[in-house]
Amino acid sequence: MSPESILVDSNVFIDYLNKGRDPIVELLSRYDSTDLVTCGIVKAEVLRGVKSLKARDRLEAFFSVMRFAPTRSSTWDSAWELAWKLDRKGRVIPLTDIVIATCALAEEAFVLTSDRHFSEIEGLGVISPSF
Repeated sequence: MSPESILVDSNVFIDYLNKGRDPIVELLSRYDSTDLVTCGIVKAEVLRGVKSLKARDRLEAFFSVMRFAPTRSSTWDSAWELAWKLDRKGRVIPLTDIVIATCALAEEAFVLTSDRHFSEIEGLGVISPSF
């Protein structure tokens, strides 16, 4: 099954930046901009860590053209329910990643991530980035 929507996890942006590569160029060389999804947690995690104002503004502009998965009250309800179920199975995943997964599930998007624990979430498609 080929993903049509891809929620890019913050670690992908951060890994590209740490390697001195432009995440926008890297992502657009692999995916169409209309396929890319973000959410508030990813945007906040990425932008808070960018040192250069110019780079921050450029990334912020990129986030604004990505499809945005909102975090409504129902999103938070789905997140705590998913976390509760996983916790009972002994699979404790950080809440930020639970919310990212919940947003991806709501948007029917795969998650592009290097975090292995996303694969523990039933029904969530996961793609590993090529760095």
